[in-house]
Amino acid sequence: MLVPIPCKENPFKLKVTVRALMPVDVVLMGEDAYLQDSVYFSRKVSFDAKKLRAGNDTRKITLSLPLSPKLLLVQVYNAKSSDDRAFEVENIEVEKFPPPQLWADPVTHRYIEFAKDFAKNMGTYEPGFYRSKSGEFLIELVPVIRDENGKELITPARVNRETGRKQISQKAFLRLSIPIRVFILMHEHAHFHLPTRSEKVADLSGLKYYLDMQFPKIEAVYAATKVFDLHPENVTWRHEQRVMDIEDFIDAYGAEEKKTMQNYNTQR
Repeated sequence: MLVPIPCKENPFKLKVTVRALMPVDVVLMGEDAYLQDSVYFSRKVSFDAKKLRAGNDTRKITLSLPLSPKLLLVQVYNAKSSDDRAFEVENIEVEKFPPPQLWADPVTHRYIEFAKDFAKNMGTYEPGFYRSKSGEFLIELVPVIRDENGKELITPARVNRETGRKQISQKAFLRLSIPIRVFILMHEHAHFHLPTRSEKVADLSGLKYYLDMQFPKIEAVYAATKVFDLHPENVTWRHEQRVMDIEDFIDAYGAEEKKTMQNYNTQR
């Protein structure tokens, strides 16, 4: 199933209701209709026999897109077969929401706009240097990132903490969704802007801006796990701890959101 959504670069939430008729893994994918390597989301929803016997045959998936293309192509398909008769798409809703309001210094606000633009369009870029319109931010896109001995590194990005110039692995970024690219770019910004050498501090600082922009929480977890999956042989307990720290921060952020909303409703 292919559904075009003319979102015109406006922020919105996409709500898709899927009903399984038999055990099936359903994939929902959204990408820019005009730009290659521009995936905005990819979700797999599994319906096993046990769930179906218990009557859990319907799922409503909500996807937040604070950043969107002019035309989004949404695909819904069977992950293991070309036969889509195992499920039905009962409903698709589009719910607009106002652009998120961020508390950030002017430099970070300008960087966020540059990061979002780079994340959306990098699938069309060749290796080279890309500078922001303001001229204050510079990204070097390279085929892969290597150390001084020529060994390919696990990191998809790194930053010069003296100049702020960022180096991005084209190979790694092409395999990542646009929200994950934004998260990584915010992580690198924190290393230079705070400044900090701590991966945890950079992760959580970047994550705070990412969540304030209303990007999907699950993509932030993917930002760590999918990157580490590129080089599983190099993953250590430190990488696993980073994923747990990200998950803990997201849980705390969600609890604070819920508390704020409850207080707001009480005062009305």
